[in-house]
Amino acid sequence: MTRSARSTRVTPPAADSALAWRQGRKRLRDHGVKRDAVIQVAARFFAHHGYHNTSLDDIAKALDVSKPTIYYYVPNKEQLLFECFVSGLEPIRAALRDVKVSKEPGRERLNTVLRQYAQAVASDFGWCMVIAEHQDLSAAMSGHIRTLKAEIDQGIRRLLREGVKDGSVQACDVKMTAFAMAGALNWIAHWYRANQAMTAAQIADAFVTIFEEGLRPRAARRKSAARPTARAAATHGAKPDSSKGTS
Repeated sequence: MTRSARSTRVTPPAADSALAWRQGRKRLRDHGVKRDAVIQVAARFFAHHGYHNTSLDDIAKALDVSKPTIYYYVPNKEQLLFECFVSGLEPIRAALRDVKVSKEPGRERLNTVLRQYAQAVASDFGWCMVIAEHQDLSAAMSGHIRTLKAEIDQGIRRLLREGVKDGSVQACDVKMTAFAMAGALNWIAHWYRANQAMTAAQIADAFVTIFEEGLRPRAARRKSAARPTARAAATHGAKPDSSKGTS
């Protein structure tokens, strides 16, 4: 059984996706635009109502099309959930691919990936990425999603190692650091609401700032700037104030 969806939300508007659908018709029946619209509306309904409480009829109604039309783009609801997973993870994977050719320090490249990670979790696909249970997918589909997630985890670890090597990241337990960052980012899906004061991009920037402060190498303390020890303070104690009289 899947975990409950975000009960505080109401049925999401699908006006923008329906608009994309109509614009797709104007662009010579653009199959890709329509398929993306189906997947995005499905992600919103899964997040608001849960996977098992969402039907293909709900998705078709939101797009103002017939249920058979949905089958033209996806064979079943399980495939829709799978596509939601893939759509949510792909921007993070794309960021990892992009930074491979970058000449920036490891920490800067890592920040780029983490920023995209945060925005992905705060997107329509965040619930599917983090909260939806893999057991609602076939063994093959679930295995594929685990492979994609492992790819992202290893990519983050690689950037941490490269950052430590080039001096832009302080020495750390790479595995635990990657787990801590992913855990913090994934939790966004539990509390973020699209109508909050902060946008997904602003939340991403805030998280990256926090992470960066923790990863930035500490400058070595100079002995000359160290505070006097207790013994030194006792040895060089303050002289009595001569302005005060003795009793």
